[in-house]
Amino acid sequence: MIDPLIEVADSLRTHKVRTALAVLTVAWGIFMLVLLLGAGRGIQNGVELQFRDDAVNSIRIYQGKTTIAHNGLPRGRSISYNNEDYDLVRAKVAHVDKLTGRYYVGDNLVSYGGQQAAFDIRGVHPDHQYLEKTVLTDGRYINEFDLLERRKVCVIGAQVVARLFEDSESGRGPVGELLQLGGTVCQVIGVFTDAGSRREEEAVYLPVSTAQLLFGEPNRLHQLMYTVGDASYQESKDSEQQVRVLLASAHNFSPEDPRAARIYNNLDEYKKITDLFFWVRVFVAVVGVGTVLTGILAVSNIMVISVSERRREIGIRKAIGATPGSITRLIVLESVILTSIAGYIGLLASLGLLELLKATVPENEYMYQPDVNTFVVVAVTVLVIVSGTLAGYLPARRAAVIDPVEALQPS
Repeated sequence: MIDPLIEVADSLRTHKVRTALAVLTVAWGIFMLVLLLGAGRGIQNGVELQFRDDAVNSIRIYQGKTTIAHNGLPRGRSISYNNEDYDLVRAKVAHVDKLTGRYYVGDNLVSYGGQQAAFDIRGVHPDHQYLEKTVLTDGRYINEFDLLERRKVCVIGAQVVARLFEDSESGRGPVGELLQLGGTVCQVIGVFTDAGSRREEEAVYLPVSTAQLLFGEPNRLHQLMYTVGDASYQESKDSEQQVRVLLASAHNFSPEDPRAARIYNNLDEYKKITDLFFWVRVFVAVVGVGTVLTGILAVSNIMVISVSERRREIGIRKAIGATPGSITRLIVLESVILTSIAGYIGLLASLGLLELLKATVPENEYMYQPDVNTFVVVAVTVLVIVSGTLAGYLPARRAAVIDPVEALQPS
């Protein structure tokens, strides 16, 4: 095995320009393939950042106005929700996993010590934590006992802490402290961060029953939200339609009226994006593989030239007893080594560039964490080896059938 390797190395060293061109062609193909796949993944990651603020499998139900006359009632009626609607969705709708109602108080003055500022106050159920992907950094979230007992407790965002507690002289954290919310006092039981916008961390969450009581609407909900667990996309659409029919019956509007209950299924947008990126990945793969094949064809042509140049050498080998198999193996080995070295260079260069992009490109919705997985790297490596074998096989077969007598004739 050592002798063929020495011969291949000598051949590559003797024909430096030819070797360099072949290496550059294949390396560029591998480089572009991996880079395109990594960039495609980075673009997909950037788009998926838009879903980081809310559960992907969530369905939101907004208040609306009727646009269709129904059962003798006119168009233009405002539809609002209540606690019974929450119970109805929990009991009757299929695939409901996490469920919350929202009661919007809106911006209201919140004060602590000598600090005060206006923050968005919302009444929510315990499952709201999962729907908004709220991350607790201190304390706990609202629970069922808080709702049942209408406790005056609240969970506050990181920006609320920064505004109200940054200059606190007590030296204590916000958990356990009392905040003045309008005309009442609530105890802080938790602090949260949110992966969404800064605005999300400028919120104060109360138990929904407490918010309804404090602000004079004990049975009012402004919005309903729920997740569908592991349900398929079609099952989520069925669940969505079931909600519409139930609410239409409860509030006496037509289930065909799209504006009476405005329902937003997050999976609709997510499916559009995943479908789009499936075709993007197909396009990238086709372009990348085409680029690699171009490089492999170039290597094959170079090997054909190599066989033509070494015609007399191959004739001498056969004249002194070299078998067609040994000639074939030598040419294929040279092709495999050439493409493997080139592929390795292209692979290292592309992975290095992707790592550089990951380290330097800031988080954004257009390109985020471009990367390729291990399977892709292994597949590219196998592709290089197989391509090297194929690129050298036909020229090798041509070399194997050279007639020694004809090869040694002067040209």
